Amino acid sequence: MNLHGSQMTLLMPMFTAAKNTLFPSGSIPKKTIGMLLFCIALCYTIFTITLQIVTYFHQQDELGIILSLKIFQMAWILIFIMLIFSSMVSSISSIYLSQDNEIVFSAPISASNLFFMRYVSGTIYTSWMMVIFSIPIFASYGVVFQITPIYWALMLITLLSITCTATCFSTLLTIVLVKFFPARHTKDIILYLSLCFGVLIIFLIRLLQPEDMVYYDKYGHLVDYLSKISKPVAPYLPASWASNLLSLYLLDLEIDWLLFSLLLLTPFVLYFLGEKCMQIWFFSGYSKSQESFGVTHRFGRRNIYKPVIWKWIFNKEIKVFLRDSVEWSQLFMIAALVVIYLYNFKLLPIEQAAFSEQFITNLIAFLNIGLASFIMTSLSARFVFSSIGAEGGAFYHIKSSPISLRRFLLYKYLFYAIPFTILSLTLIIMSNKILHVVGPMWWISVLTNLFITWVVVGLALGFGAMYANFKAENKTVAMGSMGAILFLLFATTFQIIIIFIGANPIYRIVKRWLNNYALNTSDLYWLIAWIVISILLSVTMVAYFLRKGIHALETS
Repeated sequence: MNLHGSQMTLLMPMFTAAKNTLFPSGSIPKKTIGMLLFCIALCYTIFTITLQIVTYFHQQDELGIILSLKIFQMAWILIFIMLIFSSMVSSISSIYLSQDNEIVFSAPISASNLFFMRYVSGTIYTSWMMVIFSIPIFASYGVVFQITPIYWALMLITLLSITCTATCFSTLLTIVLVKFFPARHTKDIILYLSLCFGVLIIFLIRLLQPEDMVYYDKYGHLVDYLSKISKPVAPYLPASWASNLLSLYLLDLEIDWLLFSLLLLTPFVLYFLGEKCMQIWFFSGYSKSQESFGVTHRFGRRNIYKPVIWKWIFNKEIKVFLRDSVEWSQLFMIAALVVIYLYNFKLLPIEQAAFSEQFITNLIAFLNIGLASFIMTSLSARFVFSSIGAEGGAFYHIKSSPISLRRFLLYKYLFYAIPFTILSLTLIIMSNKILHVVGPMWWISVLTNLFITWVVVGLALGFGAMYANFKAENKTVAMGSMGAILFLLFATTFQIIIIFIGANPIYRIVKRWLNNYALNTSDLYWLIAWIVISILLSVTMVAYFLRKGIHALETS
């Protein structure tokens, strides 16, 4: 078998698995169509929002154009850094800690072929979502600047180059680090660094208050303002090359061939270096990854069985969560996001609005229901959806135990519903306090968000059971699966429907309260109808998907 044939053979399981997932039996199932429609809708939403923002800046004077290009540059750098950290975590798991390494190593393949396989699979798994959802952002600039079709080809080539560069650099750095540190320790180090970096970036962005850049009069002098927004950011990063290349074409329809050549050559150079390091250091690094951590175990300890099943399940979930540093360390990121989330409400210029302050605060509190609910949905996709598949081979022990799958899912639901309830209450109550929301809107926002949170957790369990992948290497793979995307589609659609239906009765109630009017019978009927429809829709959806999930687990 030639080199090309062996490489394609190694990639065939990945392609076959993707084909069987998306197109089973050669057909196009409804779930694939639903996922495609969801991706299209999300891309359209991102494109529309970005287009409106860039159009607003472009309609201003030259300062607005400069500011929009500054945002363009920051977007490229942010995407590049996110790709690097996600690729590094994935590279360690796939190259050194993958469960199929023993099977792969038994085949007559070289380290170069192994590097190629992990590089291609890592690029696809970690980058496809970022690439797809970043295209609308950069496409909006082409529409606003009314650029020729050359821009679209240049943008796609640049985006592909940045993606390959990030993956190559991450893989190369991973191999070098594992040469000196065990793979499991290296994975934890990279994870902690990425979390710290993410938290730092978020705090720096908020402390700088980039929204003030719109108002150049705050800087006292026009020269100071231009100096601030014109400063180059990380000029030696490939992401800066990409943004400068495309910015030049957006403004002057010119191509900087030096930057274009650097963007094309960099991934090839990094790939060559990574391949050479793989040939020299891989097997020594892999040997280190098999070393133990010196943990000792005590056997013979007898525990008295207590017939309180939910306590045993809760203890199991807590221990599994704490043992995985990838899981519990993300609590730091969540805490930072909560702080930033609440801090943003403090910075809102409510007093400068054209309407009354009470009306604006109630409107923001209503919109905050959707925002907080979307955060709960995202966290459910990360923690709840993947929790069943994360059981792995141990699920068959659970299945054979004297506990029904229905009760098992019920205890799972209770376990995750408690922290999600606390987080939901924290987001809503603290934001309402910062906004000084009082009256009926306070109770409506709290109760509605709680209701949506409980429903979303149930949907996450149902979809997680339906699309449980007990052979996934890590939860990151599960998050990018079709089941996770379908869950996000249904959960987001549910939230939109609930908020849309409730907009009219909530507006009636809040308007009467602001005007010191009593609640009439018509408003009460509208409110009751909204509550009844929401409950019926929620119970039907959750019951249906949980039943489907239980059936899928029983037949697995």
